Order: sequence, then C-alpha cells, then structure tokens
Amino acid sequence: MQTDNPDSAVIVKELVKRFGDFTAVNRVSFEVKKGEVFGFLGPNGSGKSTTIRMLCGIIPPSAGGGNVAGYDILTQTEKIKSTIGYMSQKFSLYGNLTVEENIDFYSGIYEIPEAKKKDRKAWVIEMAHLREFRNSLTDVLPGGLKQRLALGCAILHEPRILFLDEPTSGVDPITRRRFWDVIYELSEQGVTVFVTTHYLDEAENCNRLGLLYRGELIAGGTPEQLKSELLQGSVWEVLCDRPQDAMLDLQEQPGIQDVSLFGLSLHIVTGDDPAIEQQIPRTLKNKGYQVERIEKIPPSLEDVFVALIQNRERSLQAQEEVKR
Repeated sequence: MQTDNPDSAVIVKELVKRFGDFTAVNRVSFEVKKGEVFGFLGPNGSGKSTTIRMLCGIIPPSAGGGNVAGYDILTQTEKIKSTIGYMSQKFSLYGNLTVEENIDFYSGIYEIPEAKKKDRKAWVIEMAHLREFRNSLTDVLPGGLKQRLALGCAILHEPRILFLDEPTSGVDPITRRRFWDVIYELSEQGVTVFVTTHYLDEAENCNRLGLLYRGELIAGGTPEQLKSELLQGSVWEVLCDRPQDAMLDLQEQPGIQDVSLFGLSLHIVTGDDPAIEQQIPRTLKNKGYQVERIEKIPPSLEDVFVALIQNRERSLQAQEEVKR
C-alpha cells in the first residue's frame, strides 16, 4: 500500500481483524498527520489495542490495509517495528533488572550506536526522574515511575512515531498530568503520538480523536468539532435529590433524548424546543423531587460520547428487530 498523503504518518483503510467468528475491528479507516497527538478513544473491549497491534506489525489484519511511517502493515512489518516506538498496555519492562539494566537492554534491542548510548540513558533517567533509583530493581518502583521508565525505553531510539496503549491506566491523576507533559514535549519536537485511552479528560488533550465502539469508528475530529458538530440539541445540568431515580423518570419524557449521571448531577440532552426548560423542573416537581439547580451548559466530550454510543446502540437494536 502506497502513501497517498506525504503529510500523514499513519494511513488506515478498511482495516478488519477477526478472531474466529468475532470481529474485533470492523472496516476502520482514518489518517494521522505527522507531528500531531492523535487519540483513540473508547471503552474497554472496543478494539483500540487490537488496532494498535496491527499498526505496529504485531498481529496481521484479516482484511484492509494501512501504512505506518511509509511502510505497509501487511508486507513491511519488520521495518515498521524498527521505526516506531511502542508502549504496550501491560507493563513491559523486566522487574528483576535495575532501571539502568532495563535501559541498557532496550538500547541493545534498538541497536543504538555505542557513542549515543550514554547520552540516551542519561536523558531517560532525567526525563523519568529516576536519578536516585537508577540502581533499584524495577519491581520496587512506584507505578508512575515505572510508566515513565517504560516510555523512556520506548523512545530510546528517537522514533518519529510513538504508539502508546493506555499509557496512564492505573496511575494517579498527578502522574497522568506529568506523563502528558512529556507527550506534549515530544509532539513539539515533531514526534507523532498515537495514544489510546478511555479517560475523557485525556482525550481533550489530543489534537484529533477517533471514537471507537464495538470495533467501529463512530466519529472523528478535533475535540471542539466533536462537541460543536456531533451533538444535536442542548445539554442541561440538573442538580436534584435522588438523581438516579430522577434519571429513570426523565428518560421516558418527550423531547428528552438522553439522560446520564455525572457525579451528583444529571446531564440531559434535549431537542431545541425552548419549552423544555420549564418541562424538566415541572416533571421533577410533579414526581416529588427537590430541584436545586437547572441550567443549560456547553456539551462536554463525555456528553457527546455517551450520546453517540446510545444512538449507536439504538441503531443496532433496530437492525436486530428488523432481522427478526
């Protein structure tokens, strides 16, 4: 497969992966521009990791094709592996080796020239804040330091494309924020970063997003485009007592498209009928709820994502009913 766009670091066309009768990735197509941070967003089991593994040359596609760093994912997988950086979802370093020993090991795997090994090791240790842990076994490191060390080892050879599969899963918010600071620094240096996540706040940090659900790409664009163009209607935030019960009572009301819990409040997606502002509190009052606040708010990425998934579920259910 030839590169159609010289500005694209990754090109994917009609990519499919089947495991027996199960289709994990279903005809997915997208492009990632050079130097951007591209986020692959979706719930667990949506096909994000499977897609990354195909793009990294780890598993073969069942159909379709793609191009990574100018190399075909069907016929040039070894060239892809030597060109990219990849940090898997599961911790991939060796716990019984020290920090320095892990870095030395990956330096050998990536065939880093002897003259550069010392400088690259020093950079990883500095970036990951590991100076006082350089002789410690990797197993004893806190989770955040392990993740940063894994990132450092993935980019020892200074790849121009970096694949990160759920890189901040299981670490605290402060560590996640610091990890993203490193991602920004790499992007500013021209590195293309392809990152999967199910954290919606992280998705806001990406230049562009692809939303994956049940193996299908159901939306794509910048975070602002997704919030401004894909959600039809208005979003209302309601703070009331017994929000979970209120959610169930509101779901069946005319004019209300979706209702979701957001912490202690409800987010309600409605049409653009101006009467809805009076309808919501009237409905809640008639059913015995105490309403503290109701206001129209800009849609969040989570509002968009929830609405898209629910719309997709309704579409799938309608298809199933037709088949019956």
